[in-house]
Amino acid sequence: MGSRAVCGVYEIHPERVEAARAALPQEAVLREAASLLKALSDPTRMRLLLALKEAGELCVCDLALLAGVSVSAVSHQLRLLRQARLVAFRKEGKQVYYRLADEHVAHLLRGALEHAEEIA
Repeated sequence: MGSRAVCGVYEIHPERVEAARAALPQEAVLREAASLLKALSDPTRMRLLLALKEAGELCVCDLALLAGVSVSAVSHQLRLLRQARLVAFRKEGKQVYYRLADEHVAHLLRGALEHAEEIA
């Protein structure tokens, strides 16, 4: 049998619990952070974000080619990423170009990859 991490003795540490509780952000911030991480939880969306991180800016057709999926599938994923405020876009005539919303997104991507590489 593998080892299980359980308390050997049931003991509460009220000071630690209260310090942790006091450090928690407001519920709305927790929900927003969870939503953000959920948006990052799909390999195709990660691929799109990493491509944007590298290229700076790409159109939907470029992203579809890169991800190996249809333009409509990329558009759907980009809509989710826009709703999560992970990407921004600009229009140039009929063409729409996407980019990461800000440096926080690039930082999240770097951290996720570094952590994943430690585990792999």
